[in-house]
Amino acid sequence: MVDATMQNQGVKSILTTADDLAETNKFLKDALVESKREGLVLAAKARFAALSVVGLLLIYLDTSWSVLYYEALIAAFMLNGWAQSRIGKVGRSRSELLLLALDLALMTVTLLVPNPFNHDVWSVGLQYKYGGFSFFYILLAGASLAYSWRTMFAVIWFTTLVWGLGYFWATFQPDVIPEISEQLRILLVGHPRIIELLDPADLHFSSRVQEVVVFGVVAGILALNSWRSNRLLIRQAEAARERSNLSRYFAPTMVEHLAGRDQPLGEVRSQKVVVMFADIVGFTKMAEREKPEDVVAILREFHGMMETAVFEHKGTLDKFLGDGLMVSFGTPNTSPDDAKNALQCAVEMQKQMTLWNQSRVAAGEKAIRLSVGLHYGDVILGDIGSERRLEYTVLGDAVNVASRLEALTRKLGASVAASSAVMQAAGMDADNPFSFEPVGPQPLRGREEPVDVWTIKLDS
Repeated sequence: MVDATMQNQGVKSILTTADDLAETNKFLKDALVESKREGLVLAAKARFAALSVVGLLLIYLDTSWSVLYYEALIAAFMLNGWAQSRIGKVGRSRSELLLLALDLALMTVTLLVPNPFNHDVWSVGLQYKYGGFSFFYILLAGASLAYSWRTMFAVIWFTTLVWGLGYFWATFQPDVIPEISEQLRILLVGHPRIIELLDPADLHFSSRVQEVVVFGVVAGILALNSWRSNRLLIRQAEAARERSNLSRYFAPTMVEHLAGRDQPLGEVRSQKVVVMFADIVGFTKMAEREKPEDVVAILREFHGMMETAVFEHKGTLDKFLGDGLMVSFGTPNTSPDDAKNALQCAVEMQKQMTLWNQSRVAAGEKAIRLSVGLHYGDVILGDIGSERRLEYTVLGDAVNVASRLEALTRKLGASVAASSAVMQAAGMDADNPFSFEPVGPQPLRGREEPVDVWTIKLDS
């Protein structure tokens, strides 16, 4: 009983479609929409090209005016293909299934009903045997481009149904040339199989069954390939989601670098990085006066500006901290410009805050002050947390110092406070384009030795 249950669950897992998973993965949903759109357009183009070839072939085979009957049917197939490309959508669609069934029904009529404009005597039996069931494969090929693997099975059932109904209809049609049937029975007495093949009134049931069975096998293989393509689409969508998750923390250029490596983040290790803390000064009091929805709106706008500045300067967004954020420069891989990028990012953040405050003041809102602290030193880099939830972050004394420097800005009346270690690593202790000023050693809570600090003062 347990084995049977596990098998059923396995089957359900195998038969899970991309459509089902799209509800929880917007990247998969977008991929499905794009794949369906491309498939419908490609199927319409392929149908037009294939039927154009068939139309020219018919003109070559039949130079009489009666060929226009089949040319009109070809035009109907093209029109139906255009309709399918227009109404096609991801997911179950009765309209699409109806047009698909119409395709197969129209093909059955084309192959079974003799051309009414052809004056040659031609029986339904001959039309059935030599009308060309192989033309169904053109529709099958088009369906494989545009529809899911489940729809391919619908094609099998529809084809079996309409072809079977066609056979049932044909059995009631009169024999228009009975004299030929009679003569064949006399000439080929003792050869029933040859009579069955040549008799214009014989529908040759076994051949009809063979046509449908082979068609079903081929359609089933194409359905399996479609299912396989869906699985590939799912994996691609998962990769897109993973890349999007990376882009929330790393600059776009770094995302491309990480996505191309087998072990993007590597082992837990120690390395020198610049750690930045940024925080809105007095946000708690401001939040008490504002409506909750206004507070959320302010934070979203603030986070968006800060995130842009971080990524433009090749920083890694470690985490948002309510009204602040923690950033690292030099993760997951270090570069000679990490410290310089960090200082440039801090200055850019303050510029963005100035522009934002100008618009806020013009709208009758209060200006918001941002404080930033930076320190350069050794950190432990890697995943922390439990088995249920891991978080990629940095730990160590450099993190604590950067946090203390951010808090120190309030005492010093500064907008940015950077340790001398950051200035030296950036080469800005001698060449200082951002007008940082040294304020000397400053005591920090939790540290025995003071830290040399450089600041940018607030505008007066």
